[in-house]
Amino acid sequence: MATPFSNLPLPTDAFDSSDAARKFFNSYYSQGVAIPAAVLDSTIGFFQNRGFSDTASQSVATVLLLQAKIDGINVFTLLDTLKGLNQLQLSTVVREVLNYNRLRISILGTRYDNFNDIQYELRNVLP
Repeated sequence: MATPFSNLPLPTDAFDSSDAARKFFNSYYSQGVAIPAAVLDSTIGFFQNRGFSDTASQSVATVLLLQAKIDGINVFTLLDTLKGLNQLQLSTVVREVLNYNRLRISILGTRYDNFNDIQYELRNVLP
């Protein structure tokens, strides 16, 4: 059964008996990433304190932790840099990081209203 490329989660009934073997061979050449629970919890809490929902906080924290691990940056240094941003700036930075870690079939973007000089966020799937 072919898996379509999508950013959406797979339905739970789409799994069959070959999933364990497929998962093993698909991850054969990749290593797992170990992140301490305290670091994960504090990163999730950082985004929850800034108005992100629980699911969004977990998703953004996971992406930032993986990217920080790839780049060799301490995640707390990264969070200290993000502390000085207001809500709109933080959303813009998070949008850029998420776009770099997404499939290229969809992106997150923003809309600019020229007559109001206010930046609104759009979370639409673009063709």
